[in-house]
Amino acid sequence: MTDRLLYVMDPMCSWCWGFAPVAEALIAQAAAAGVPTRLVPGGLRSGGSALDASTRKYILEHWQAVHEATGQAFRFDGAMPDGFVYDTEPACRALVAARALDGERVWALLGLIQQAFYEQGVDVTRAPQLVELAAQAGYDRERFAQHFAEHDVRAATAADFAWVQDLGIAGFPTLLAERNGQLALLTNGYQPLDSLQPLLGRWLERRSTCA
Repeated sequence: MTDRLLYVMDPMCSWCWGFAPVAEALIAQAAAAGVPTRLVPGGLRSGGSALDASTRKYILEHWQAVHEATGQAFRFDGAMPDGFVYDTEPACRALVAARALDGERVWALLGLIQQAFYEQGVDVTRAPQLVELAAQAGYDRERFAQHFAEHDVRAATAADFAWVQDLGIAGFPTLLAERNGQLALLTNGYQPLDSLQPLLGRWLERRSTCA
């Protein structure tokens, strides 16, 4: 029997940042039962132009809603300054590169990217910042920088985006439970831990009865 969780998200998605403590607890719950989790960056916004004032205001209102609903910290002052291009592809690609180099450390890098963007106001669309965060997560700086820039990693990132789109996933975060190739939806969108922990628990229990 092959079981795993698939965590589909974007490191620059504010609801994914709000969901981070819930995701961490659920991933630990699954790991305790011997079930691994694969991180799948979904590509919230790829490419695009600099934010205008109305779009920035709209996004910051979302941030405020996430903060109020989840308690996660945000730095609002100076966030997304003039000229900022809200392109999530580089941050997603950093996770794809990290996943290939060391799948265990990718979770640390995810947390560092989210904290840097939402709590510290770091522009995580820029390669030097992502390489620095990868080094903080324990990756070899030069090896990561080289891997991050490779065509194959760009292609793998695009393939993740396409897989998510083909599956019809329209919102993040999404958590899927996969058993023998069959996918079950645990959540599409933010839900608190006390709603999802029992749901995951029941799925894990069925694993033991089917073994």
